[in-house]
Amino acid sequence: MLDLRFIREEIDAVRANCERRGVTVDLGRLLELDETRRALIAEQQGLRERRNQLNQEMKGRKPTGEERALGKQLKEREAPLDDELRAAEAALRELHHRVPNMTHPDAPLGSEDSDHKEIRRSGEPTTFSFAPKDHVELGELHDLLDFESGAKVTGQKFYFLKNEGVLLEQALVRFTLDFLRARGFTLFQTPDLARVEVAEGTGFNPRGEESQVYSIANHDLVLIGTAEITLGGLHADEIFETDSLPRRYAGLSHCFRTEAGASGRAGKGLYRVHQFTKVEMFVFCTPEQSADFHEELVSIEEEIFKALEIPFRVVDVCSGDLGGPAYRKYDLEAWMPSRGENGDWGEITSTSNCTDYQARRLKVRYRDPATEKPAFAHMLNGTAIAVSRAIIAVLENHQQEDGSIRIPKQLQPYTGFDTIG
Repeated sequence: MLDLRFIREEIDAVRANCERRGVTVDLGRLLELDETRRALIAEQQGLRERRNQLNQEMKGRKPTGEERALGKQLKEREAPLDDELRAAEAALRELHHRVPNMTHPDAPLGSEDSDHKEIRRSGEPTTFSFAPKDHVELGELHDLLDFESGAKVTGQKFYFLKNEGVLLEQALVRFTLDFLRARGFTLFQTPDLARVEVAEGTGFNPRGEESQVYSIANHDLVLIGTAEITLGGLHADEIFETDSLPRRYAGLSHCFRTEAGASGRAGKGLYRVHQFTKVEMFVFCTPEQSADFHEELVSIEEEIFKALEIPFRVVDVCSGDLGGPAYRKYDLEAWMPSRGENGDWGEITSTSNCTDYQARRLKVRYRDPATEKPAFAHMLNGTAIAVSRAIIAVLENHQQEDGSIRIPKQLQPYTGFDTIG
C-alpha cells in the first residue's frame, strides 16, 4: 500500500494515478478518515497522559471530589474512544487497501490488451504447410489430456494429465528449477494454502464477489493463486540486514484461481483453468536495486522460452491492467496457433516490480545503512513457467504434419523422449 503521508501530500498525483488505472476510490473520504483517526489517537494519548498525571497528583493522599469526578469522566470516555478509533481505522484500512501503487512513467496508458506496448520479439509466428491442430485436439489424439473426467470429478476447467502429458509437466518443472538454481535462486516448494492476512498483504482480495481465490470454509486460509503469496509472506514482520540482500527465491506450487467469467475460444482448454502448476520467481532487494532486477527477471523468462523454442514477444503492460501492487509489469506472450482465426499471441508469463507496496502491508524491511533505521524493502515477482500455458505453446508450435509433437532439444533430457506420437 502507499504511505498515508505520501497520499496526503501528493493527493493530486494519487488521484490522477487512480484514473489512469481505472480504479475508483473515494480519496476525499480517505483523507477525512485519516484526519479523524489522527485526531482520535491524539485524544487517546492526551486522555492517558491526563489520567497518569491525575494519579500522580493523588498519590499518597485522599482524592478530592473534583478529582474523583474528573477520574470518572476520563474513564467513561476511554471505552467509547477505543471503539471510535477501531471503527475509523477499519474504514480507513478498507479504502487505503484499494489505492493502487503508483505507475512507472513509461508504462503505456490504457486498459485493453491492444494498449500494451510491444518491446521486442524472439522468433516469428509459427507457420505450417498443413492445417494445425489446437492443443485440445492434440491432447485427445495422443491421450495426454482428459477434460471430461476432470469436469466429472471436480468441475469445469479442471483436467487430468495423462501419459506423456504427465512427464512433460514434470520435465518443464525440473528444467526450470535447474535453470534458476544455476542462476543463484534458492529453491522452495511452498504450501498451497496461506493465511488471509498474507494474501491481503501481497495485494490479493480473498473475500467478496470479485475475489479470484478459493477460501477454505471454517478456516482463516485460502488456496493460493500463485507462490507470490507464500514467498511474499515468508519474511513478513522481519528486518533484513542490508548485506543479506538481494534474495532470489524460486517457488514451486500448485495455483488455484476461480477465473470467474473466463470463457470463449481464447480461454479454451488449458489456457484458463482453475488449477495449474507454476514456478514463481521472487526477489527481495533495496529500492536502488529493483529496476535492474525487474529487467533481470524478464530476461530469465526470455531465456527459458528461447530454450523451449517458442516464438514470443515482450510487452510493457498498460496502466489499466497492472493490478494494484505493480509499479510496472512486463508480459511474455507466446505465439499460439489456435488463438483467433489464424493464431495470436497469448500471455505465458508476467513479471512485476511492486516496489515497497507489498512490503508496507507485510512489514518487510531492511536496515538502511545510511540511517541505521529500518526502511521498507522492494519486492518483485515473475513467472518462470506456468506449466499449463507452456504445454499449450509446446504442443501447438512443435506439432508435425503427421500429428506427432517434437520435444525441444533442451527439454529432451528431462522427458526421456524426443517425440510424442
